[in-house]
Amino acid sequence: MLSRTADNLFWLARYMERAESMARILEAGYRLAAMGSEAGGGGTEWHSTIIAAGCEQGFYEKHRTASAEAAIDYLARDPDNPSSILSCVQIARRNGRAVRTALTADMWDAVNGTWLQARGFGAQDFTPDGVRRVLDWVKERSLLFTGCVGSTMMRNDAYWFTRLGTFVERADNTARILDVKYNVLLPTSETVGGGLDYVQWTAVLRAVSAARAYHWIYKREVKPWLVAELLILKPEMPRSLAACFIEITRALELLAAAYGRQGEADRVAGQIHARLRFTRIDDIFQMGLHEFLTEFIDSNIRLGAEISKQYLT
Repeated sequence: MLSRTADNLFWLARYMERAESMARILEAGYRLAAMGSEAGGGGTEWHSTIIAAGCEQGFYEKHRTASAEAAIDYLARDPDNPSSILSCVQIARRNGRAVRTALTADMWDAVNGTWLQARGFGAQDFTPDGVRRVLDWVKERSLLFTGCVGSTMMRNDAYWFTRLGTFVERADNTARILDVKYNVLLPTSETVGGGLDYVQWTAVLRAVSAARAYHWIYKREVKPWLVAELLILKPEMPRSLAACFIEITRALELLAAAYGRQGEADRVAGQIHARLRFTRIDDIFQMGLHEFLTEFIDSNIRLGAEISKQYLT
């Protein structure tokens, strides 16, 4: 396969996944802000959402404060933000169009149909009161695309590059969603483990559709270290970092077999995967959850760069 084709497939999958993940980050911020205002929270929820999304510099170049209206507009529809939901949909469609013949008809319909529908949204759809409907729509469209990939693509190198893009992006964004909670300041009257802290961690679980999975596995009230364990270390949870790296290492192994070579990307992925397999949640909290997540995000970015060097250039 031409490296240009592989690159387009990899980034098509990444941007479709990123659109969904940005919707989930926004949903987490929305839920935390709503719960914080009801309970007299610290008012840092939208600021934390901007930081976790990795958009702090660009956002504050355009806006003085992280209000709900400004944060939603920048993360959902601002064309100057390459990671906004509408920008992700547009870039994904551009990548898909460049490799139209490598896609199945269902995949192309999912990508192109998403782009066509997104063009019909107006400013009224991105108000604090109206954006929830758009976020649900984005998640549905991304899941449709992922389902088309799994159900209609041949299991060849095109499929594995697509899967690789999906799970590299999903791992990055699961870590960022967890970090939204870290950056939210509890009011001075609240304690860690108190009522507001509990509802904030519950909001994180709901944002990644993991509330039922949490209660199925742990069968107890929500605890911060168990939420982190579920989303970082539990391979049963499909959005966990561990589950993502099971898929990443498998995709790289199959590509290595197909192309007859391994490289630095395989080493970096194996190193991250081993750490996730053998680390305990106590070790993560002793190091600091925020520090662990920041280090993971940096390592995942490095992995993406190594994949690009090894296969996509």
